[in-house]
Amino acid sequence: MFDVVIKNGLVLDGTGAPGYRADIGVRGDRIAAIGDIPGEASRVIDNAGSVVTPGFIDLHAHSDLSFLIDPLADSKLRQGVTLELVGNCGMSYCAPLNKRTGDIYAGWLSRMGGEPQDEGPGWTEFGGWLDTLSDAGSVINVATQIGHNQVRSAVIGADARAPSYEEIEAMRRIVAEALDAGAMGFSTGLYFPPGYYSLTDEIITLNQEAADRNRLYSSHTRSESDEPPGLFVALNEAIEIGRRTGGRIEVSHVKAHGPRVWDRSSRILETMRDARRDGVDVAGDQYPYTACGTPLSGAIFNRWAHDGGRPALLERIGDADLRQRLSDEAEYAMVRFQGPAGCVISGYDPDHSLEGQTLAEVAETRNADPITTAFDLLLDGEVSVVLTSMCDSDVDIIAGGEMISVASDGMSLRTEGPLSAGKPHPRSYGTNARFIQRMVLERNVVGLEEAIRKMTTLPAQRLGLENRGRIAPGGFADIAVFVPEAMKEHATFADPHQYSTGVSHVLVNGRLAIDSGVPTGKTAGRVIRDNAG
Repeated sequence: MFDVVIKNGLVLDGTGAPGYRADIGVRGDRIAAIGDIPGEASRVIDNAGSVVTPGFIDLHAHSDLSFLIDPLADSKLRQGVTLELVGNCGMSYCAPLNKRTGDIYAGWLSRMGGEPQDEGPGWTEFGGWLDTLSDAGSVINVATQIGHNQVRSAVIGADARAPSYEEIEAMRRIVAEALDAGAMGFSTGLYFPPGYYSLTDEIITLNQEAADRNRLYSSHTRSESDEPPGLFVALNEAIEIGRRTGGRIEVSHVKAHGPRVWDRSSRILETMRDARRDGVDVAGDQYPYTACGTPLSGAIFNRWAHDGGRPALLERIGDADLRQRLSDEAEYAMVRFQGPAGCVISGYDPDHSLEGQTLAEVAETRNADPITTAFDLLLDGEVSVVLTSMCDSDVDIIAGGEMISVASDGMSLRTEGPLSAGKPHPRSYGTNARFIQRMVLERNVVGLEEAIRKMTTLPAQRLGLENRGRIAPGGFADIAVFVPEAMKEHATFADPHQYSTGVSHVLVNGRLAIDSGVPTGKTAGRVIRDNAG
C-alpha cells in the first residue's frame, strides 16, 4: 500500500540520463518503489504524456522572510521548485540580530510588506531564526546560509576598515555557531558594502568554518563588470578562496554585466574549468534573463561613497563639494545598464506610483536630468531597480555551461497579499519555466535531460544534499510532474506578478502541494539543517 503512486510518466531522474517509463510509489515522505507498480494506493496520479522529475532546487534565492510573511508564497512552487537556498549575497538579514543589524531586518520586513514588530522578532541568534522559520511552515523546503555582510555589520558596522583580531574572532564564532545551528553554507556579497571593505584573508578565515563542515561557500563576487577590481580578478578571488580552504565554491548568478565586458562568457566558463582541472571545486548558477535586479545606490555609486552606511551616503549626496564626483561616477556606471532607459524602478516605498517606470521616464516627468532624479529618489528612500545589462549570446553560453545550475536570484512571492507588492524582477515567478521554454524548446541550448540535471542533481550536489535532487528509491519524495511543451512563463517586467503554468503535480516530502495544477495549501516544506536533508 502506497500513499501516492504516479503512473505512466517518463521519468527523468535528474542525473542527465535518458528518460524511462516507470511508475513511482511514495510512502510517507520517501520514494518507496520505482517500476511497474500494480499495488493499491491512497492516491493514483495517471500521467501519460507527462515527464516526472525531481522537484527543482533553487540554489540562489532571497526568500529569507517570504514564508514568515506568508507560508503559502507559491511563485516558485508553481514552477516545480521544492527547495530554495536563501541567505545569498552575504544577506542573511534575519540573523544575527543586534543593535547594529536590527534596522537591516526591519527595513527588509517593511519593504516586503511584513507587519512591524515593536518588540522585535523574538530571536537574535541564527538557531532561533531557524526554529521560527520551521514553526511558521512553508509550501517548499528551505535551506539557509549565514551571510558575511550581516555578520560584519553585527560586529563592525558599516565602516570601511579591516577588523581587529578580536573582531575577526567574533565574526568567526558567529559563523561557526550558525553553521552548527543548521546553516547550510556561508555566503558573501563582496560587491556590496560592508562586504566590499573586507580583504581576501578575512573571507578565507571565515569560510574555513564552512569548508571544515563540508558546507557551501557562495559568493556574489566583487565585480561582474568593468567596475574595479574587474570581472576576472573577482572571479579568481573566489577560486583562490576555494583553493586555500578546500571547500566547495559557488559563484553566484554568473554573468557579464555591461557592454564593456560582453562576449567574455566563454572565458568565464573556461576560467572555472581550468580551476576545476587544478582541483578547485568551483561551479556557478545563473538566471536566464538579460536584466538583473539590485539596489540603485549600489548600481551607480562606487564603494567609497557607502563608507559608514546609508546615513553617510546621504550626507555625501547632499555635499556640494562631492556632488560632481558622485555625478561623474554615476554617469559612467549607467553605461553598464544602457543608461536611464535601461533602469526600471521595481520597488520604492516613498512613492509606489513610480514602480514600473524607467529612470528616464521619471526624470522627464520631473523635468530634471536622470542623475539628479536618481539622487533625489535616494534621498527620500531606498530604491530597488531592474537593469538591462546583459546580452542574449552571453546568457545562452553561460546557460550551457556544464557546471552552471539554474537559479532565480528571486523570492517566493504570491499574486495576492503583502508579497504581491511592487514590480519585482519576473525571475521570482518564471525562472524555471523560462529555462525550459527558451533554453530547451526554443533555442536548443541544452536538452531536456540536461536542463533537469541543472535544476535538480547539480544544485543538490553543490549543496551537499544526499537524499534530494534525484528520483531514486529511499530519496525524499520531492517530485514535479509536467508536460515540457506546456511550461510557460507569464510574468513580464511590466506585469511580474503572474504565475507560470504547465506543472500539473508537485509533491513536497511526499505530500501533494500542487494537485491537477492547483495548490493544495499544504505547508509540507521543512527547514533543511544537515546534508541528510
